[in-house]
Amino acid sequence: MYKVAKYPQGTFSWVDNTSTNAEAAKIFYMDLFGWGKIDVPIGGDMFYTMFQNQGEHAAGFAAMMPDMQAQGIPSHWTNYVSVDDVDAMADVVTANGGTILFGPMDIFDNGRMLQFTDPTGAQLGLWQPKNHIGAGIVNTVGAMCWNELLTWDTAAAREFYSALFGWAYTVDENGYIMISNRGRNNGAMMQMDDSFGKMPSMWQPYFTVADIDASIAQASNSGGTIIIPKTVAPGAGHFAYLSDPAGAHFYIIQLIQAEPWEA
Repeated sequence: MYKVAKYPQGTFSWVDNTSTNAEAAKIFYMDLFGWGKIDVPIGGDMFYTMFQNQGEHAAGFAAMMPDMQAQGIPSHWTNYVSVDDVDAMADVVTANGGTILFGPMDIFDNGRMLQFTDPTGAQLGLWQPKNHIGAGIVNTVGAMCWNELLTWDTAAAREFYSALFGWAYTVDENGYIMISNRGRNNGAMMQMDDSFGKMPSMWQPYFTVADIDASIAQASNSGGTIIIPKTVAPGAGHFAYLSDPAGAHFYIIQLIQAEPWEA
């Protein structure tokens, strides 16, 4: 019910963490979500970790390259959207005000990738699957369940992503912008204000937990930081906003009712 065989074009399909403190952060996530792991050699003494949940790939993880660390790039989660043809999407990205960071490029025989920033400065990845579709399990405990854009310009973001993926939007009474892709819920956008300080626009993942109080305590005891404590998500459950021991930000949420996967 929560396992995935294929992602339609324009659907969030994967997240991975790039860390400045890989040893501590990897243990942190495995303890927090109960993940197993498969370490895949990617050259030299480097590995790409596939976190495992119920025998399926749940998320990715890698140590940050030294040159990236030298540039002062912080630890972060990258969100990916599945597309049918990465190369065809590259021109659409730039024609609508996005900036390509790198790619399109093959990732061994797993798929083809491109990463870009949107006109508001948020980074996002595109993934054309081959042998790796992305997350094999979603929405249930220990899996990605939501992807959210925090941005300084929701109007520009909405226009850009509509042109890129054909996304449609519904805005609730609090100004929270729900994304629909081909009639299916597919994340959200939120307008930032002065309370966010100098935080840049960014996409961030949510992961489902069974007991948010226990998960918050576990994260805190394992070197994480609680940025926003347990908070009601009206109609959905309770969420909290955390950072791992290396400083990468993410959400956890205890859902009232997990949404089964439907392609």
